[in-house]
Amino acid sequence: MKILCIGHAAYDITLPVEHLPIENTKNRIHSRVECGGGPASNAAYLLGKWGLDTTFMGIVGNDLYGRNIKKEFEEVNVDTTYLQMSDEDITPSSIIIANRENGSRTIFTYRPSDMVMSDVNINFKPDIILVDGQEPGLSTKIIKQFPDAISIIDAGRSRKEVVELSKLVTYVVCSKEFAEEVTELKIDYDDWDSIINLYHKMEEIFPNHIVITLESKGCLYKHQGEIKIMPSIQVKAVDSTGAGDIFHGAFTYGIAKNFDYEKTLKFANIAGAISVTRIGGRYSVPTLQEMDEVYNEFK
Repeated sequence: MKILCIGHAAYDITLPVEHLPIENTKNRIHSRVECGGGPASNAAYLLGKWGLDTTFMGIVGNDLYGRNIKKEFEEVNVDTTYLQMSDEDITPSSIIIANRENGSRTIFTYRPSDMVMSDVNINFKPDIILVDGQEPGLSTKIIKQFPDAISIIDAGRSRKEVVELSKLVTYVVCSKEFAEEVTELKIDYDDWDSIINLYHKMEEIFPNHIVITLESKGCLYKHQGEIKIMPSIQVKAVDSTGAGDIFHGAFTYGIAKNFDYEKTLKFANIAGAISVTRIGGRYSVPTLQEMDEVYNEFK
């Protein structure tokens, strides 16, 4: 089973704080966490760490941050053959303020606006393709080139190219914000009709399987004709950075392992929930042993 992840790679610097700083003040911190980041990038890292044959396709600068990202991938056996190291660009980077008080994160990301991968042809046939919309042209080309592959999109932002790409894949796994922006409807957790109406509107737009992540509330999905919410486990969040990426990686793992659909969703929920209890996206990826222990506990 060969998995190809295509999209954004960045270098994250996370600054843990006890509460958000007041504007125009000086603040001293006593720790910082550095590691690679990015939706498809984090998912690829998880899949490699969990032992699957995974390739990452994206672009970074040929600089210290880019080399660190490449090294991290190689440490978990992710194939970096198609990780382009650009001499003309600098590696995208994110400064993340992680609020320990409530687990929220505030992210400032820099990526050169004209930074795009050059065209590439791959020399293998992927069984699963996971994209995050960062390289829409290349992602579209490869999804159409391998129509028999299972394709998944991590749809976080409702940019036009992401919406169009989402119409091509097998699974649209999107954020609540994406679903609300695309449908122009709002979810009210106290009004089940609002949830049903939004999901039906999503089905009108996207002719495929749809999963909508709801952060601490779990995820919204349809199984055997019934629209449901798969609840998440309750944890004390300290940093939500990368939780969605880890959800998508674990979802892809479940699909690759041919898990039952609802087991796949529960598995992904658990991975995302565990991740918010730790600082730093890459360092938040649980081990498979942890996953099995928590999954069995909450059967």
